Amino acid sequence: MRYRNLGGTGLFVSELCLGTMTFGGEDGVWGQIGNLQQSEAERLIGTALDAGINFLDTADVYSDGRSELITGQALKNLRVPRENVVVATKVFAETGTKSVNSRGASRFHIMEGVKASLKRLQLDHIDLYQIHGFDPATPIEETVHALGHLVQQGTVRYVGVSNWAAWQIMKALGIAERLDLARFESLQAYYTIAGRDLERELVPLMRSEGVGLLVWSPLAGGLLSGKYGRDSKAEQGSRRASFDFPPVNLERAYACIDVMRNIAKTKNVSVARIALSWLLHQSVVTSVIIGAKRPEQLEDNIAATKVALTGDELVALDKVSALPPEYPGWMLERQGEYRRQQLLQSRLA
Repeated sequence: MRYRNLGGTGLFVSELCLGTMTFGGEDGVWGQIGNLQQSEAERLIGTALDAGINFLDTADVYSDGRSELITGQALKNLRVPRENVVVATKVFAETGTKSVNSRGASRFHIMEGVKASLKRLQLDHIDLYQIHGFDPATPIEETVHALGHLVQQGTVRYVGVSNWAAWQIMKALGIAERLDLARFESLQAYYTIAGRDLERELVPLMRSEGVGLLVWSPLAGGLLSGKYGRDSKAEQGSRRASFDFPPVNLERAYACIDVMRNIAKTKNVSVARIALSWLLHQSVVTSVIIGAKRPEQLEDNIAATKVALTGDELVALDKVSALPPEYPGWMLERQGEYRRQQLLQSRLA
């Protein structure tokens, strides 16, 4: 297991992060995603920790708070030293008592949300507190102020964001710098070999500003697990059969799966390991969040850290998964080519 800095901080997190969305589901969508209860969740967390994973990600909305409850109790039952684990959670969606202010990224909801999460997790601080979505009703400055206050209090160590656009993140970074407040150190975003959209605007932003990338749904909701293809339908009871998310260009996904199958066969590993290994080979990625319902599924995912892709294999995967050109990208590429060559020549001189 390798460890990487979280954004521009001195905090190191494992290249794989155990996601807890499968914990505590009962009715509705959460039951479809996963309904692992205390003992099953503790087994998965124990397996992850034994493999060197030091990073756990949850959210107040997962299973209406039960995921946080189970995660916190598991850390207590397993007697995990607090300094041995980095705990991340999120705030944004409606939880607990329903009211007009029980959602969003307002100071009110953030302050109420962090108290509730700390209680459920049985912790005195949260290592990484993330805004789970963009709130069009709350000024970004209000959100940045509230998070900065939590860091100053010591209630939260670092702050991050999930599912924001590049311009929104850049605006927040500017506000944090201007007001000398804690800035977003990470973006939690959807990224797979079959869904590389964030490479257009978000990846350049993260590289420019030193923001870390935490990948959610690295197997596209199970689509890249190896169970699916052009001639394979979703299994009864599978997540994709009942919860078709995230949206994917199926033709591009199936083309990627075809290439990954060949590589997986050559290496005698699962297709899922190839999909995860591709992400781990991307320099912008800090940590890949993996979730599981069964120990053997988690163990297979962890084994992806030992899969090395050759240069030729990476070229083949990049070619089949490449994004189609889109404006202004193709114009930036065209107009900037001469100056890029000048810059390259000056560095080689």
